[in-house]
Amino acid sequence: MPTDVPVNPAVSLAHGLTLDYYEELCPDVRDLVRAVVLDALDDDMSIAAGLLRIFFHDCFPQGCDASILLNGTGTPFGGEQQMPPNRGLQPKALQLIEEIRANVHAVCGPTVSCADITSLATHDAVVASGGKPYYVPLGRMDSRRAAAWSYVYDLPHFTADISDVIATFRSRRYFDITDVVALSGAHSIGKAHCSTFTGGFRKEDSDFAEKLRKNCTAGVDDRMQYLDVNTPHQLDNVYYHNIKAGKGVLATDQLLNGDDRTKWLVDGFADDEWWFWYQFGTSMSKMGMLEGYFGNVGEVRHVSCSQRNPPASTA
Repeated sequence: MPTDVPVNPAVSLAHGLTLDYYEELCPDVRDLVRAVVLDALDDDMSIAAGLLRIFFHDCFPQGCDASILLNGTGTPFGGEQQMPPNRGLQPKALQLIEEIRANVHAVCGPTVSCADITSLATHDAVVASGGKPYYVPLGRMDSRRAAAWSYVYDLPHFTADISDVIATFRSRRYFDITDVVALSGAHSIGKAHCSTFTGGFRKEDSDFAEKLRKNCTAGVDDRMQYLDVNTPHQLDNVYYHNIKAGKGVLATDQLLNGDDRTKWLVDGFADDEWWFWYQFGTSMSKMGMLEGYFGNVGEVRHVSCSQRNPPASTA
């Protein structure tokens, strides 16, 4: 790793996660989570993209600890959801995570963490959207505090240039350029607010730029635009074909095709969907194993995923 890339000391790879962590505590946890996710996606496939964003925005700042789910009450730094990088998290996806917790705990008691539920639900949403299964070890604890502002603001911004995005991922020590391009493939599903890209309509295709303008100036404040204009509900490699054709909606997506450090990966994932699926799963597994500075410590929230457990009685 280049010496000019500062490493965030708050994030490392978690130790102690295992595939069979709940073998005795809640042996059917994967099936329980999957059933609720699939039922929700039958009604609204857009929840899949919502879960992906929550997962990424939870894990990247200080590890996968469900800190993003806390409502901020009684936490040292306030709630992460109120911080600008996290505005617009999908309410339905947040509600689904809480619904899953209630269902799982009704069967197994308060044994499964909200962090593990989020990781499993995101995996199931990826697969339901056309992606392939990937490695999801379990045993994460729920944080009792929100991530600090400085860590949340490490999340890549939609106005960042490609060098900044690469440096931000490399600051996580275990991530590289391949992870940057593979995880950008999550934009194969979901929408963005028009305000995130209306200042930079694509010039490579005037017809495409005109379509974006028409959608985003149709008389509704801050309209939404599908990030993948061809297969918006399917997690596939068409996203890479789009940006090769100059039809990336976000500037950060389109920049991947204009930089020699990333273009070869865009070309490769566009040409070989199996490589994309393999690398996307590998990068998602890596993201899911990030942990915070203090290690995998915390609690299993049993009142709600949005609330810390009350102090234990000393009586």
